[in-house]
Amino acid sequence: MVHLLEVSGLTKSFGGVAALRNGQFQLESGSVHALCGGNGAGKSTFLSIIMGIHVRDGGQIWRNGELVEFASPAEALASGISIIEQELSPVPHMTVAENIYLGREPLRRFGGINFSAMNKASGRILDSLEFDISPTTLMMDLSIAQTQLVEIAKALSYDAEVIFMDEPTSAIGGQEVEQLLAAIQKLKAQGKGIVYVSHRLSEIFEVADHYTVFRDGAFVEEGEISSIDRRGLIRCIVGRDLEEEFTKTNTPTNKTGLAVVGLSDENKISDISFSVNKGEILGIYGLMGSGRTEIFECLFGLSKKTSGTISIAKKTIEVNSPSQAIGHGLALVTEDRKLSGLVMTGSVRSNLCLASLKNLGHGPVMSSMLEKTASKEMIAQFSIKAERDTMPVSELSGGNQQKTVLGKWFMTKPDVLLLDEPTRGVDVGAKREIYGVMSEFASQGGTVVMTSSEIEEVLGMADRILVMRDGRISGVLSRKEANAEMLVNLAA
Repeated sequence: MVHLLEVSGLTKSFGGVAALRNGQFQLESGSVHALCGGNGAGKSTFLSIIMGIHVRDGGQIWRNGELVEFASPAEALASGISIIEQELSPVPHMTVAENIYLGREPLRRFGGINFSAMNKASGRILDSLEFDISPTTLMMDLSIAQTQLVEIAKALSYDAEVIFMDEPTSAIGGQEVEQLLAAIQKLKAQGKGIVYVSHRLSEIFEVADHYTVFRDGAFVEEGEISSIDRRGLIRCIVGRDLEEEFTKTNTPTNKTGLAVVGLSDENKISDISFSVNKGEILGIYGLMGSGRTEIFECLFGLSKKTSGTISIAKKTIEVNSPSQAIGHGLALVTEDRKLSGLVMTGSVRSNLCLASLKNLGHGPVMSSMLEKTASKEMIAQFSIKAERDTMPVSELSGGNQQKTVLGKWFMTKPDVLLLDEPTRGVDVGAKREIYGVMSEFASQGGTVVMTSSEIEEVLGMADRILVMRDGRISGVLSRKEANAEMLVNLAA
């Protein structure tokens, strides 16, 4: 049988360190093949080699039965292979249509870009995917989730036969995920082959026909998705049986940790009121644009509230800037660690110490010894896997980058922890560690508010769930009464 794509014995090392060993894979026409593995398993390296981004050290790649070697992404695209990358790379001052057709714009008969044709072509792709985005909107005016949808549309605009989707839903919510999965079914019906990479196991079991697992840079197992269950796939990914997926040991007290009354901003949220007790984890669920993130931005002084009061431990506070928020004991883990959670050009140590600089010096002079000691403590506390704390944070896996963000905020000794999509883009093992951190923080009397687009995560970790719709609270559910259907009904 001739496969759309077949790979055998693929290897790659960086600086003498093996990133991929014995990469194997087969993709059939009209199917979705899930490429599974933890952070650092070699999945992105594998895809990058096939796309011609990295040169392989060994191994072979066949495209429709012919041996190929792509020297650049352009050659891979010419062969009918496109990719939706995990890292978004839009040109912010260009329109959606200009981003989709960047470098291959349709031209008029006598030269010049045919903007009308380009906008119409982009509109057709967006409409076919049922993405409610205008082709003429500037990318800088889109949310992270909408930017991800445009990246998906761009990849599909090449009319490729093989489509790599590397964490395509990491920045989008429930409704948008359903749109994407529906689009994938249409592509399957057209005979396309989809390679689907995601840490969201529920998506894999919903959309995939086959699976392949990589671990520690090497091929481990492949098979039909119908032949394995969730527990078996997790065991294969992490190399051992994983205990309870959601680590939850906290017990809410009757002492108020955070209280919000009538919180509103200029255009995203209106009349938001809720309270969270010490020792409690409050989950906030809602679809893209529901106002989840905007609540955190108001609480943390990133956006201006037009009305409402905020109290911590029954003391009313005023927050007009992040520095004020930190001073009042608030900490915010943002939804995009690489855009707003970390300084990617900095070291692990500098990122860990970033929010606590005033406590790591003597007057205006920083103490390298205090920084080094504090960094070492956080690396140990969060089990951050780094060769040294002076290495670039960009070289860490996604899970270790997220733990670095958590370590940065824990160094400030917060009373209230705001977590916006805390496990986005991390594997099942790292997720469990992060859940443990949340639970332990609450167990010690801390107050936790988390948002998530993953229903299973909200149901698994929250003691109560606040549901948002169109900038307002549409319902509040206890842990006992909440279920997936109720959350979806309240959010939609």
